[in-house]
Amino acid sequence: MDATSQAGGATATAGGPVVGGQAGPADPLVPYLSADFPWYGLDDGWTGRRYLMQAGAGGSRAGAPAGVDYGTLGHGEEPARQFEPRDVRKFAVVVTVARRDSRRSADNTGTLEATSASSAAWLAGSGLLASTWPGQLDRALRQDWLEQQSSLAWDLADDLAGPGWSTLSLPVNGLPQPFRYRESEYGWVLAGEAPGVLLGAYGRGISAYGTGFSTVPDLTAYTRP
Repeated sequence: MDATSQAGGATATAGGPVVGGQAGPADPLVPYLSADFPWYGLDDGWTGRRYLMQAGAGGSRAGAPAGVDYGTLGHGEEPARQFEPRDVRKFAVVVTVARRDSRRSADNTGTLEATSASSAAWLAGSGLLASTWPGQLDRALRQDWLEQQSSLAWDLADDLAGPGWSTLSLPVNGLPQPFRYRESEYGWVLAGEAPGVLLGAYGRGISAYGTGFSTVPDLTAYTRP
């Protein structure tokens, strides 16, 4: 499993991309277009809203500058950024993770593990947690809850073959592909593989069983209002 995820590598957000710790241009498409792997989103069966979320840099490869290693594309309503007492937003987020061998960390002080389906599972699980705030918790308890649940999500992601997951077959570019899948009171998470990348997803209010994935030929579809 890629230790970058838990360590919290640099991220690029739509509001102000950051790749490799350097402030990037305002255009949110830039970090996505700089990636050397294909992006995946929901396939044409999804007719709702699409939007950019984050693209992240996990670390430098040998002999190469830091680049984008993973990112997320959103579908439906944008997950809440702060506590909402009756948050009923419906969304599905697709996580694309580059296939990487062992590589240098962003600060060049060590090496990172090769990416795997567990990397996608962790990023999807932590993304769902960041979008969830149990109504009975106040702000003072939020961080404790998040740390506890993040630790659990890390352990679960590291054991995709374990009893915490079930198998779900979903189409990727029109062909059935096995995924590891789990549900909780907060939503669902899945992880698997796709041509050229590792794939994860998380969501709430939108059934995972009816989703399908495909490569995104034109990312501008994710920049329209």
